[in-house]
Amino acid sequence: MELIFAIALFAFSSGITPGPNNIMLMTSGVNFGIQRSIPHLLGITLGFPCMVLAIGLGLSGIFQLYPILHVIIKYIGIAYLLYLAWLIANSSSKMEGKSKASPLSFIQAAAFQWVNPKGWIMAVGAVATFTNLDSPLTPQVITIALVFLSVAFPCAMVWLGFGVALKRLLKNEKQQRFFNITMALLLVASILTMVD
Repeated sequence: MELIFAIALFAFSSGITPGPNNIMLMTSGVNFGIQRSIPHLLGITLGFPCMVLAIGLGLSGIFQLYPILHVIIKYIGIAYLLYLAWLIANSSSKMEGKSKASPLSFIQAAAFQWVNPKGWIMAVGAVATFTNLDSPLTPQVITIALVFLSVAFPCAMVWLGFGVALKRLLKNEKQQRFFNITMALLLVASILTMVD
């Protein structure tokens, strides 16, 4: 039970803090509201635990054998985050009367976990920290994934809800445009530490 509590604290502290997923969820809440953002939220909350399972059950070994694969995924992730930042900065809203943009789909959000630098750090960190090679690895990794699954949804809802609440403060298109550009810049800033 102590281990589950420790994993939950790790999952909460890493899941509630700002990062690409949370910035994009907040932005989606501002621009599209809760209902249209639910597939995005579910893609994150289900996609990340699946990534933890895959890393814990084998991918980490593959990356140790072929470190170039990790580098390739890292730079694909950076490029994709820059693309998403550009989309966010240029997204429109219902304030214009017609929305050109749309929120991420379930598949897009789930797939994004595989190129999200913060996600990789969280997943690898959790598996490395909370597993013990003296015991069978599979049950430990499943436990970690299940704890992340239970903690991810409430953390993601906080950020989505914050975005929806923030929308009420953004009274016109100019304010919302400023918000979108600011969020895009924060998204770019969140990946600057990942560039070697």
